[in-house]
Amino acid sequence: MDWKGERRSNNIDDQRNAPLAAGIGGAAILFRFLPYLIGTKIGRTILVIGGVVYFGARLLGVDILQVMSGAPANTAQPAMSAQEQELTDFVSVILASTEDSWKTEFQKMGRTYQEPTLSLFRGRVDSACGLASAATGPFYCPADGKLYIDLSFYEKMKTKLGAPGDFAQAYVIAHEVGHHVQNLLGISAKVSSAQRASSTTQANALSVRLELQADCFAGIWGHYADNQRKLLDSGDINEALNAAAAIGDDRLQEKATGAVRPEKFTHGTSKQRAEWFNRGFQTGAIESCNTFKN
Repeated sequence: MDWKGERRSNNIDDQRNAPLAAGIGGAAILFRFLPYLIGTKIGRTILVIGGVVYFGARLLGVDILQVMSGAPANTAQPAMSAQEQELTDFVSVILASTEDSWKTEFQKMGRTYQEPTLSLFRGRVDSACGLASAATGPFYCPADGKLYIDLSFYEKMKTKLGAPGDFAQAYVIAHEVGHHVQNLLGISAKVSSAQRASSTTQANALSVRLELQADCFAGIWGHYADNQRKLLDSGDINEALNAAAAIGDDRLQEKATGAVRPEKFTHGTSKQRAEWFNRGFQTGAIESCNTFKN
């Protein structure tokens, strides 16, 4: 991809050097024993004293929860490596490109595109959808309208999933942005409502349709990146198709267990994912991405 020199997004929330939601472990213990503390006189006294100490320390500029988390205050954060900085710049450029493409598409529909925030984290992160680890992989949280990614996932794509290349990496961002578009259009809410009234197998089938549509929406961004921004190099489209196929349910299940169970699919087969991305890429049209049409 010819991405260097392109516009960078202002919607990057870099949490990689921030202590995780202060004192999560201590807070969990506190909430576990809270009923017992409230139920006794000495427990209530402990809570009052703890509250006075906490807010008193805050007035003096000391963050008790930061100390509990083990992160020293006012400590210089480690500098990013050259590779980390380049990846940060890369995802910022890709996010900006999705902003431009979806702004145009929403204008065609007479609507205003609300840009999402991309949160970068290391190890684990506390989102509005709950606590998540890097093992979860990149995800979109509709509750706060944010995309989340630990950039180490890209190394996993290359070494464990067999999906190298910068356009493959861009596809990951574009897919999660596709979920944001579904959220803005009300598609996600309708699917969630239908899933609540469905069996597990039916709910999984609806999830597959939702994921395949996000793949198709990622393809629409690819169409824009190729035709409007001229970002693609020879072979880039094959990288994206390979990445989509690499994370198909059938391939992941077979690699993990040696067996394929279609009733457990939640994202679609390798063939389906590649086909729907390619459909969006070839047409560049939202109406071509109706994965819910029988």
